[in-house]
Amino acid sequence: MQFLPIAGALILSYLVGSIPVGWIIVKLTTGRDIRFIESGRTGGTNVMRAAGFLAGLLTAVGDVLKGFSTSWIVAWLMPIDSPLKVWVQVAAPLMAIMGHNYSIYLLERRSDGTLKLRGGAGGATCLGGAMGLWSWSGAFILPVGVLVFILIGYASVTTLSIALTATVIFGYLAIFRGYPWQFILYGIASLLILIWALRPNLKRLANGTERVVGLRAYLQKRKTPS
Repeated sequence: MQFLPIAGALILSYLVGSIPVGWIIVKLTTGRDIRFIESGRTGGTNVMRAAGFLAGLLTAVGDVLKGFSTSWIVAWLMPIDSPLKVWVQVAAPLMAIMGHNYSIYLLERRSDGTLKLRGGAGGATCLGGAMGLWSWSGAFILPVGVLVFILIGYASVTTLSIALTATVIFGYLAIFRGYPWQFILYGIASLLILIWALRPNLKRLANGTERVVGLRAYLQKRKTPS
């Protein structure tokens, strides 16, 4: 039966994606709960604010590995000749992103009694998933992300650039290199997931109140009189 390996791959991918790397690192290094610091997200940017550059970097690496590991999970559980394998290859990293953004390990009860899943925005895990589909993706996505972060100066836009660049890459690979067209769906679906997670940031961006980072933040500080 194909159902069991498919379900196993997707559930395991979600559970791996749910591992709150940032929460663990901040808890171990500072004793604080990242959910109650700044944006409350568990991704590398907020961890950097809470515990410093190295903690943020380690978080980003861990979150990338969560997305990348889904390629191993699918290879382990899915038969090589399965006609559905390519669909699971696409769906598994998307489940990891969902796990990162809505972690079952960070389930909490609100004051009104409702349950809420906490997590990050999914950018690093999206990068890892893209690298799992095509290992050279990182060589293109990372430079674009760094340039967007430094020059445009918004972490939220940087996060979206990861999924957008992945979509362009997989579009090129499908059209000119014969890669599965389903890989394009990974880029599009991950972009939609990231947009949904970043709704508060995009609202602040539209209002002109989003936090500035990178070169723009440095230049703004230089212009501000001491």
